[in-house]
Amino acid sequence: MIVRWLFFTFIIRPFITIILGLNVRRIENLPEKGPAVIVANHNSHLDTLVLMTLFQGRKIHQIRPIAAVDYFLKNKFIAWFALNIIHIIPLDRKPKRRERLFKGVYEALDQNHIVILFPEGSRGEPEQVAKLKSGIFYLLKERPDVPIYPVFMHGLGKSLPKGERVFVPFFCDVFIGEPFKWKSNKREFMNNLEEKMNGLAAEGSFPKWD
Repeated sequence: MIVRWLFFTFIIRPFITIILGLNVRRIENLPEKGPAVIVANHNSHLDTLVLMTLFQGRKIHQIRPIAAVDYFLKNKFIAWFALNIIHIIPLDRKPKRRERLFKGVYEALDQNHIVILFPEGSRGEPEQVAKLKSGIFYLLKERPDVPIYPVFMHGLGKSLPKGERVFVPFFCDVFIGEPFKWKSNKREFMNNLEEKMNGLAAEGSFPKWD
């Protein structure tokens, strides 16, 4: 969709890179193509946009963030924007049939898209990683060969945190880890994911927020 490309190329990317500012470590670790899943920490309204701006040109059409139906589709304009510009995969967290929970995600992966997922669920407190939920384990149980790319972002929790509507320019660091695969042991898989996210977070040696 040309409108989507124009929006990210001429509005979002200049805003993120010039006004906000990014320091990206190991951008070469990002997937060249799908299917793939990017997992990241979630502190800000800007998280998804920052992740999407890491992909250049036509690749933007492959990027599909997972977003909750009850939040993004409750308003007609927001719904149109989310579906057509951000190109979200709507996730009904309370489906009538449980087997349909990840239907849209599987369709995206089968079309070789790159899916963005926040395993914490909703946005947490600024620059604090909440407990990772096991939804990603059950999601990838049906697609065990899809590579998972861990990403940790620092700084966005102060730029536009949960509950705030006023943007504050604050430099953002992005750490991109090596991809890994699903494991059939739930505890082992979740511990592995947590270790990778904590390892990326520790790279910056950032002081705690006041």
